[in-house]
Amino acid sequence: MAQEIERKFLVSGDFKKHSIKAIRITQGYLSSAPERTVRVRVKGDKGYITIKGIGSASGASRFEWEKEIPVQEVQQLLEICEPGVIDKTRFLVMSGHHTFEVDEFYGENEGLVLAEVELSSESEEFLKPEWLGAEVTGDVRYYNSMLMKKPYKNW
Repeated sequence: MAQEIERKFLVSGDFKKHSIKAIRITQGYLSSAPERTVRVRVKGDKGYITIKGIGSASGASRFEWEKEIPVQEVQQLLEICEPGVIDKTRFLVMSGHHTFEVDEFYGENEGLVLAEVELSSESEEFLKPEWLGAEVTGDVRYYNSMLMKKPYKNW
């Protein structure tokens, strides 16, 4: 089993000038149950299905399995997903030896910008860029599967 370890932060400064790549993402959830979240996603010109398990006590790590599937299949599956689609642009920003994935949300989540960094362990050190804001790792309000149910604009 693959284990995903990541920490999540609000963004409080200009990160875009440091971005090395940007890609549009549209995703929906076939299941948003925390024990077995099942997501389909169009990321640029590729499609994916992802299954995630329940997180650790800290919220920083959980089981993750992902497989590339044809975009046409993702588009068909999006039609039967739970209500609420996530639409965002993901920017890749280097900081030291790590790459931050910074998501700028649109639609119902307009105004929300989150950064995630993947780590090899929950205690791994990393360089925090000046635009990084408050940590929200483990705060379920910021999970994409929750943002489709309770969008940022309704907080």
